[in-house]
Amino acid sequence: MSIGEAMWGRIREGSAPTPESVGELASLDRVTLGAGRVQQLQSRLSAEVFGAGPLEELLALPGVTDVLVNGTDGVWIDRGEGLEPTTCDVGDAAAVRRLAVRLATNAGRRLDETSPYVDGLLTGGVRLHAVLPPLVPDAAHISLRVPRRHTPTLQELQANSTICAVGAQVLDRLVRARIAFVVTGGTGSGKTTLLGALLSRVPAGERIVVVEDVRELRIEHPHVVALQGRTPNVEGAGAVPLEVLVRQSLRMRPDRLVVGEVRGAEVRELLSALNTGHDGGCGTVHANTAADVLARFEALGALAGMSQHAVRSQLVSAVKVVVHLRREAADRVVSEIAVIGWDGDALCVRPALARRDGTMHREAAWPVLDRMLGDAP
Repeated sequence: MSIGEAMWGRIREGSAPTPESVGELASLDRVTLGAGRVQQLQSRLSAEVFGAGPLEELLALPGVTDVLVNGTDGVWIDRGEGLEPTTCDVGDAAAVRRLAVRLATNAGRRLDETSPYVDGLLTGGVRLHAVLPPLVPDAAHISLRVPRRHTPTLQELQANSTICAVGAQVLDRLVRARIAFVVTGGTGSGKTTLLGALLSRVPAGERIVVVEDVRELRIEHPHVVALQGRTPNVEGAGAVPLEVLVRQSLRMRPDRLVVGEVRGAEVRELLSALNTGHDGGCGTVHANTAADVLARFEALGALAGMSQHAVRSQLVSAVKVVVHLRREAADRVVSEIAVIGWDGDALCVRPALARRDGTMHREAAWPVLDRMLGDAP
């Protein structure tokens, strides 16, 4: 019997694996394998039990942001220049399912026929999403989002052309003026990265309370309180949705209330909070353009039982600025900074700055945004 089989045999018998027991098994053949091979074996066994198995090496590659397992049809990675296939072999459908279930368990989540999809956070901050058949064909699909090991500053985002000097100065003024804003864009456009960089500019004396479904936002700041939602347990009880967390966060004396991603009924509590004196609040919203924010908030408001009129009347007084990102080939760039306001009887999103030829240019609503920012440095 191989060492790997012995390890899984112990697990099936009910012995919970520990780093010590894995090391003990790996050392059984130290004489024949040698110290170097034992170390390699221990690393492999640890990856299979505690880590991401065959995906572990891909997660460790420099610059990797996403690792995607399409069942048994291959594994893809993104290193900032678009998706590329790999030679990684995760095994047959049963092996992929075992990997998905084990990763879900490591994230403290449930993945089985009664709960065939999962969203969770692994050790080290890797975000997990997994789906089982029949929601996907043939075999489980796994998506891993790798967090940045370093939260980039506005200056660093300027250096890699995400934002130009003009845009960086305006965004810095936006944070210091305590103007409520949302960061918008498509999936993988860099919304969370930019929001983390902006919140890192919040004065050290302020308290930032962050509410997220899965903890993903990284902020270089001395006073950050992070709240994370909770899914139901195996009995279907114990769930804590974001709308509940937003209400709880208001009792924690936030100077800045942040919802990492607004995507459901929590929009009602967020708009209510930003309309009751919580200046400088912010969050991210999926939208294809800055102008699409209105329709997006209306759709989210409908999930919370809000009418279109209620959403628009609260939105215009709660959120003032939209910062929109888009992907350009391999780059993620701030393409527009816009303001929300009335134009007669119509609520609209008007561009104040728009990116052309690599830099931000003033648009019709620039005087409005400039007055809004006031004397913020």
